[in-house]
Amino acid sequence: MSFVEIEQVVKRYGGSISIDHLSLTIRQGEIFGLLGPNGAGKSTTINMLCGLLDIDQGSIRVDGISIREQPLEVKKRIGLVPQDLAIYERLTARENVAFFARLYGLRGSLLHERVDEALAFVGLSDRQHERPGAYSGGMKRRLNIACAIAHRPKLIILDEPTVGIDPQSRNHILESVRQLNRMGSTIIYTSHYMEEVAALSTRIGILDKGHLIAHGTQEDLRAQVSQEERLLIQTVHLSEAAMAELRAHPRIRRLVDTAGGLELFVPPGQAPLQDVLFILSKHDVGIQALTRVEPDLEALFLSLTGRTLRD
Repeated sequence: MSFVEIEQVVKRYGGSISIDHLSLTIRQGEIFGLLGPNGAGKSTTINMLCGLLDIDQGSIRVDGISIREQPLEVKKRIGLVPQDLAIYERLTARENVAFFARLYGLRGSLLHERVDEALAFVGLSDRQHERPGAYSGGMKRRLNIACAIAHRPKLIILDEPTVGIDPQSRNHILESVRQLNRMGSTIIYTSHYMEEVAALSTRIGILDKGHLIAHGTQEDLRAQVSQEERLLIQTVHLSEAAMAELRAHPRIRRLVDTAGGLELFVPPGQAPLQDVLFILSKHDVGIQALTRVEPDLEALFLSLTGRTLRD
């Protein structure tokens, strides 16, 4: 069952198009990973989905409700954990969570119950009367999550929730995301850490220049990657002449000069190993190691966008 429906959405800034006829469906109860290099349109898409930016063209529906026609009803169903911390340093942790919960209409005993619940969920009950200035970066990120979930939203959007934190806090947040999903929330998760998205997501979408250029399960995406294999070769005394001859080889689609040698992209099952070894030997290039790399999401991302995720 579809929970988020984005249909032919366009967003313009001045004379340029940031989001270009984007269509995407997110199913109820799934963790959907949203990937894209800087400037791909992830933040713009999230802001339109949350009602923070107007849509120039197309439609967005959450739980069957149009963001254009009933923005407040949609916002009640969403909890947003933004990349930039949205907490008040002058308020205690408990006061922060209570403030945001009141924005969703919670009052009285229900408010106190939900604040207790949210703080316990992120493991901050014993530090709830302290101000965030006394917190580590990871604790501030967890407080950010507590502020977003106290009203029990059906859709939780986490935009880079683990930026700049220690491994222990990162693991705590990732397990919290899984638990929120098990409790029934649909999750949209963005990150520059491919391994996080791979570990969490049931389906993944890749945005680039305002277009959805690939989406599906990890198996679906890996099937696209399998259109190419990668060979990593650590070399000594690599020469321009050797690289030029390798580039001209009909079964070497692309060649990347890395810090320690070469990365070759070749058709699946057709790696020209003998030819590569012959060419390198002819040009007196030493070989320290040669590895055939299994296809992964990072390879797909590089293949589709021409950039690594952190570019």
